Amino acid sequence: MYEPADLVESAERTRTALATVVARFSEAWGSGSPPDLSAFLPREPAERRSILIELIKIDLEYRWVRHCFPKRLTEYRAEFAELQEGPLPADLVYEEFHALRRSAHGVDTATMAAEAATTAGGPDLDDLTSDYCSTMIARPLAQVVLGNIDVGDRVDDFDLLMRIGSGAFAQVYLARQQSMQRLVAVKISHNHGIEPQTLAQLDHEYIVRIFDQRLIADGELKLLYMQYLPGGTLLDVVHLLRSTPPEHRSGQLLLDAVDGVLAAKGEVRPTESAVRTRAASLTWPETVAWLGRRLADALQHASERGVLHRDIKPANVLLSAEGIPKLADFNVSASNRIKGTSPLAYFGGSLAYMSPEQLEACHPGSPATAADLDTRSDIFALAVMLWELLTGRRPFADETSAGESETSLARMLELRRSPVDAKFLSELPPDCPMALRRVLLKCLSPDREDRYPSGSELAQQLDLCLEERSRDLVYPPPNSWRARLSRSPTPILWSSSLVGIGLATIYLAVHLQELLNERLSDATYSKLYTSTIVFNLCAWPLAVLIYAYMSRDLLAVPRGLRKGRRYDEAVLARVRSRTLVWGDMCALNTFVFAVCASVAGVMFLRWFTDLPARLMVHAATTVLVAGTISVAYTFFLSTFYVVRCVYPIYLRHSVTTAHDTVVLRGLRRRTTIYLAVTASVPLVGVLAGFSTLEPAELPLVRDSVLGLCAASGLAFVAVYWLYRKLDADVRALERVV
Repeated sequence: MYEPADLVESAERTRTALATVVARFSEAWGSGSPPDLSAFLPREPAERRSILIELIKIDLEYRWVRHCFPKRLTEYRAEFAELQEGPLPADLVYEEFHALRRSAHGVDTATMAAEAATTAGGPDLDDLTSDYCSTMIARPLAQVVLGNIDVGDRVDDFDLLMRIGSGAFAQVYLARQQSMQRLVAVKISHNHGIEPQTLAQLDHEYIVRIFDQRLIADGELKLLYMQYLPGGTLLDVVHLLRSTPPEHRSGQLLLDAVDGVLAAKGEVRPTESAVRTRAASLTWPETVAWLGRRLADALQHASERGVLHRDIKPANVLLSAEGIPKLADFNVSASNRIKGTSPLAYFGGSLAYMSPEQLEACHPGSPATAADLDTRSDIFALAVMLWELLTGRRPFADETSAGESETSLARMLELRRSPVDAKFLSELPPDCPMALRRVLLKCLSPDREDRYPSGSELAQQLDLCLEERSRDLVYPPPNSWRARLSRSPTPILWSSSLVGIGLATIYLAVHLQELLNERLSDATYSKLYTSTIVFNLCAWPLAVLIYAYMSRDLLAVPRGLRKGRRYDEAVLARVRSRTLVWGDMCALNTFVFAVCASVAGVMFLRWFTDLPARLMVHAATTVLVAGTISVAYTFFLSTFYVVRCVYPIYLRHSVTTAHDTVVLRGLRRRTTIYLAVTASVPLVGVLAGFSTLEPAELPLVRDSVLGLCAASGLAFVAVYWLYRKLDADVRALERVV
């Protein structure tokens, strides 16, 4: 059961109440003398403080700029108990400074700036002395003018055709722009904030496009006209979701919500397209990941241009007729690239979706400010919204109708400083991939250091959620064989090498034993055997040292990531690339020692025997054939393990680049080459097995060569199966990096 009067609606009621009080307070100032501010304050504690702060801003405007009734913040603080604990709100300090600066009383702004900057909780000096940008949520005259605008009016160049959204301080209309003869969305709002300037910095396929703005009503209102999106908002999707049984939820639900909005407006449902067909084929969790991946892209684009949205919620995500989401309503956003603005200048948002650090910035008793926020705060809000889309409600047990009191903020902070409760985890759909669950929980981490640092990294993880093979590789079930084997790379990679070496050794022993036994005395054979043991005792420790050196980072970094350690992106990029050539290094290590064994074998035969040179050459080529066998099988076994169990670990903890795609494509090319080498083993075995031998010697090696052909043929079937699996895995990873 879902309460209709939730936190978002409570905040909207607070804003509506504020608009009404501001209008009454402004009318009272019309007499030319200061009204009693306390008479306009509501009795409800949840609304009293926020309304008091806004009325003081208006009072400062009238007292210092329009009239001459000076009053300082220290006097307000002494008068109202709500301001006596903790630091003064930064936006009040900001407004007082600029009210005094704009007044006709000859105030020394340098002295005032220094005084304000040292006030407890006051903004930085640079924020104060920048160009003035009003922090008033409701401008008195603007509220009156906004209330007189309605459907059917012509405002500036626009005929207002239909109201498609409304709030306490803004109205959104479908309008026809006469000069361009096109349909646009027109937002008429109080002239505060930097939404037009912010949107002008952004040009992205998943952010609503702005065309221009106009100032109307003598600058009290601003008219922002932008791209018209007819498919409603994600809030419409949430409403439909809540009335749809879980077993009937799929990507079609998104399209049904869009089509319902189109029908309500009298618009025609669009024809089928690739986007709509793709959306309809998705499960509901995949649909949520599909939407989230695009919005994460939008956050990355905004972040790269110094913009924080700060109010992500379903009502602020518009939908095209095809269901494509576009982030909108940057009314309380912050930008560090717009001259004369500050993160403190206009700050707000919907409490229910806020990150812990944003709630702290809203809490009057907290030293945190809006200047402390970064992209990770928007990522938290996006995850709350995606969770609501996934299950029908947000992942926190917020009180309904909580309002904006300090008690409610403290309760919300307490909930968000703890991991998501098991009750909400149990509400996730049964078909929700483990990947999506882990991604959302990481985004909802109470500590922002544990969240994804950027929208691009989140987008990559959500891409994984949409690619079934990739997400199974990167996010295997906790008790699966892949998850268990990923913790023990050293014994597994050594085992893969030993399999190749073991097969090669068996062939070598069988092939040469009959050929050499008849020509060597027991004493000579004993010398050769002893020399071989000595060579192996030297070669194996050296091989271990070389392997340990090659693998030093490749073993340490995955272990550190599993334990929560953080690494520089450059380190992770280097280790990712080297991991994909781990199989080659193991194979190369094996081949080098096969060559060394060939050289040593020839030397031993020359020192201890009087065999003809042709038999020495034959023995050397046989060792090289054995080395080829070892290389082929070592590569496929070790690379299959690396791609299945090791490389995916990095994709959970780092951002891939175009270079990763190049490395993965290189691996695919090399696997084809190694497959060709494996296929050539029977042919090479026959050529090398009978080369340099006399006819009388051929029967001695016939069985071993035929056995090699039969065994390698069967082994090739297994290798080809590995090759197909490996190629499919690499292609799947390629699609998401």
